[in-house]
Amino acid sequence: MSNAPVYEIDPKAFWEDPYPDLKKMRAAFPVCFVPQLGATLITRRNDIFDNEKKIDVFSSDQPDGLMTQLMGQNLMRKDGAPHMTERKAIFPTVSPRTAKNVWRQKFEEMTREVLDDMRPLGRADMARDIARRISGEALKIVTGLTNITWQEMDRVSQGMIDGCANYAGDPAVEANCHDCTAAIERYIDEMTPVLQAAPDTSLLSVHLQGGMSQEQVYANVKLAISGGQNEVRDVISGVIWALLTHPDQLVLLRSGAVPWSNAFEEYTRWIAPVGMSPRRVAQRYELHGVTFEPEDRVFLMFGSGNRDEEVFDRPEVFDVTQDFSASISLGAGPHFCAGAWVARVLISEVALPLIFEQLKGLRLEGETSFGGWAFRGPLTMPVAWDV
Repeated sequence: MSNAPVYEIDPKAFWEDPYPDLKKMRAAFPVCFVPQLGATLITRRNDIFDNEKKIDVFSSDQPDGLMTQLMGQNLMRKDGAPHMTERKAIFPTVSPRTAKNVWRQKFEEMTREVLDDMRPLGRADMARDIARRISGEALKIVTGLTNITWQEMDRVSQGMIDGCANYAGDPAVEANCHDCTAAIERYIDEMTPVLQAAPDTSLLSVHLQGGMSQEQVYANVKLAISGGQNEVRDVISGVIWALLTHPDQLVLLRSGAVPWSNAFEEYTRWIAPVGMSPRRVAQRYELHGVTFEPEDRVFLMFGSGNRDEEVFDRPEVFDVTQDFSASISLGAGPHFCAGAWVARVLISEVALPLIFEQLKGLRLEGETSFGGWAFRGPLTMPVAWDV
């Protein structure tokens, strides 16, 4: 176990708002052991940026990690050649070209259908009713699992997310996660003969075309669902909340003075949807006087690094005009988010402009609540618009 200084947290308060504690950690304990999380946290942006690339020390291969135990060993839990082999295999699905030339039109058609359904209602919960549906429908398209509903896509995704963040060891959370992963395997089995007969660019199809094992197929499709549903849902609703509470910045975007992509990049810096990425220490290593020992568990705290006062001029402020280029929301090393371009197209080019275009007079109609530190986003967000 590392000799890092101990920093105690209140788990409930940390889940509700981790930023005050993270700020204290960056200032006085940039590398610290948090007993309530059972891990040593690295909290400064440059430390995370530099050390995430050192896979010989901070390994993603975590046989005993929650994600591996619950979802199988996906490409995110592999390093070096095995990781790159699987990453290359899925590239036809997630490449910038596919995102622009294949998925964008499908995303736009789907989003317009969702908004056509919602518009007459005049009010909804942006997180639960609109962003969640758009995210789920998009993920059905990209994964190839068109045999399930968007509600089920969200259910199985949330179940896996909860399971992977279940550091308290709640048996009910674990049992639900197993139920969700088993359901995904059934959906994959149902669609396999369909996509073998009519191949396309969906994630399941390119896995099958590439001759990947059933174990690889299961693990990587589960990974895409766990990362492609919740984070996209949280960013869509989170950006809209940020813009409705910063109307001057919404004016800049709608006028074309600032591209919609700035809202995506700045929001994910300000409130990182994935606040942490775990690593296993593979060999002894020292950082800031702290000695890590083999098999230590380390959390790279992206949500903290994105608010590092030494890197960003106004880290606690949402501003679509400021420099966000040092953000590490999507990763900083070989595990940079494989679905980044798909998410950017869906959120920046389709969902955000269409929501503000189609829902005239969109406004908040009550209190928006946030939660989470490993994964963070709006929990409830009541809105209304003109009918």
